[in-house]
Amino acid sequence: MQRSLHRTAIVAAALGLAACAAPGDAFSPRAAMSSDLAAAPLAHAVQVTGGGTTTFGGDLDRDGDVDGSHFGFAAVIAGDGSAQGDFTCLMAGNANFLGLHLMAVQGPVTSGAPDGRSFSGTATVKVLNAFGPGVQSIFRDIPFVVTVTPGGPGVATLQLTVLGAFDGVAGDTKPGNHNYDLAVETAVSGGITIR
Repeated sequence: MQRSLHRTAIVAAALGLAACAAPGDAFSPRAAMSSDLAAAPLAHAVQVTGGGTTTFGGDLDRDGDVDGSHFGFAAVIAGDGSAQGDFTCLMAGNANFLGLHLMAVQGPVTSGAPDGRSFSGTATVKVLNAFGPGVQSIFRDIPFVVTVTPGGPGVATLQLTVLGAFDGVAGDTKPGNHNYDLAVETAVSGGITIR
């Protein structure tokens, strides 16, 4: 029964991520969790899942709009801190950040805290129009860290830090440390679960 519940949770997480990206999209999840992870016992593992929209609660780029994003992730974190999963955070046209209407940070989750409240990995970052109209820029192998608080709208929070890149760009809350530290985002819709 324990194995069946574990597989059901993994399938649900994969379906949740698939709903966040169109089929064939470069930012759709690459694959479901590995069969090795699906066969692993639940003891000492935590599942972190989430999806929805957020707000930064302010106008970080000073363009007159309150900034926010869309997010989706699912990860299983083992007791030794290793993890498998996927993370996506994006601005998808109906919201903008830094004047960008299309930006995405997506990559595998490879490690995490035993309590599930933070996880990390390496992402691909895509932006459109950052360096001129119609110019698409892609940055690969960018380390990231995400810190989360579980809950629903108005309670769940997410904070993304991109390591070693974009330091001092508008919206960076700690310029000068070589990282891009975004402000804490609060869920407007959806939520975050840690089990």
